[in-house]
Amino acid sequence: MLIQSNEQADFTYDMASDGAGLPARVAIYGENAIWRDQVASDLGGAGFRTIDGGSIAALIEGPIALLGDVVLVDCAVSGSRGLDGLMLAGLARLDMRVARSGAKLIVATSMAGLDDVFAVLDQSGPQILVDPSRAERVVAVGRVMGEAGASRVREMAEDDRLALLRLSQQVEAIARSLDRISQPEPTAAAKLGEHKHDFHGPEPVPSGFGASHGKPSLPDPRMVRQVIANRQARARFFDAELFGDPAWDMLLDLTAAHGEGTQVSVTSLCIAAGVPATTALRWLSQMVESGIFVRVPDPSDKRRAFIALSEGSLAAMAGYFASLRAPVTLAA
Repeated sequence: MLIQSNEQADFTYDMASDGAGLPARVAIYGENAIWRDQVASDLGGAGFRTIDGGSIAALIEGPIALLGDVVLVDCAVSGSRGLDGLMLAGLARLDMRVARSGAKLIVATSMAGLDDVFAVLDQSGPQILVDPSRAERVVAVGRVMGEAGASRVREMAEDDRLALLRLSQQVEAIARSLDRISQPEPTAAAKLGEHKHDFHGPEPVPSGFGASHGKPSLPDPRMVRQVIANRQARARFFDAELFGDPAWDMLLDLTAAHGEGTQVSVTSLCIAAGVPATTALRWLSQMVESGIFVRVPDPSDKRRAFIALSEGSLAAMAGYFASLRAPVTLAA
C-alpha cells in the first residue's frame, strides 16, 4: 500500500500478514551487511519474513521505505562516544515515520549509545536492545509482533502489561541460558571476576528521616544508599539472578538521587536496576508510561533526557520509608 502526502510519496508501507492475520515481515537496517545477513538468517529460521533495508544512510537520505510491520535497526557504537549527528537525525526521522505508520520499531545499540538513542526516540514507543545476543534479537521481534496482535483485539490493561514484562524477562533468561551453552566454560578466575560488585562495606547509617510537617518526608539519601548497598551485598554470597527486582532497585536509586539533587541518566538507571540493560529498559519504559517515572529533557543538550520520580511517586516513597519507622503490632 502506497502512502502519499499532498505533495509527494513520503514512504512505502506494505502490510504483510501471516495466516493468523498478524504482522509477519521485518525490515532490517544497519551499516554492517554481514550483521544484516545474520539477523535475516536468524529471523528466517524462526519463521519470519525479512527485507534488507540497507545501510543507515537509507534512513537519512531520501524517502524512508518501511517495508514491514517491524523495523529493526542496528545503532551500536564502539568506545565511549555516542552517536553522531547524522545518525541521530536519521533515527529521529524514522521514529516519526514509524509512529505515523503504526509499525513497530526495534533499535539495537550499545551502552555507549543508549542515552542518545533513548532521548531521540520519543514518539514510536520503540523496543531498545542493548548489546543483544542473537537469541535476544529473535525474542524481541516475536514480542513486538505478539504485542501488535494483542492490541488489535483489545487495549492491554495494566496487569496485562506487567505480566507481559515478567514473561518476557523469563523468556530472555532462557535465551541467555541457551547462549551460554554454546560458549566455553569460564575459568575459576573469570567466574570470580563476574561476581565482583561495587560494594565497599557498610556505610554509617544516619539517624532519623528528617523533620515531618504533617506529611512524611523522604529519608536522608545516605540511608537510601545504604539500603541499596545492602541489597547489592547479597550477590557476594548468592547468585544475583535470585534477587532480580528492577522496578524497586530503580525506585531506590531515583529516591536517593532526588535527595542528593543529582540527575539520573538512562544508562545509570539501567545499571542500578541490576538486570540486563534491555530488560531494565522495558521496565523503565513501562514505569514512564504508568506515570511512576517522568522524562526530564536536558536543557543544555537536546539529545539527552534524564529520568526522575513523579510527584506521586515521591510521596509514595516518603510514605513507604515513614511506615518502616512505625511500630509493628503483633497479633495476640
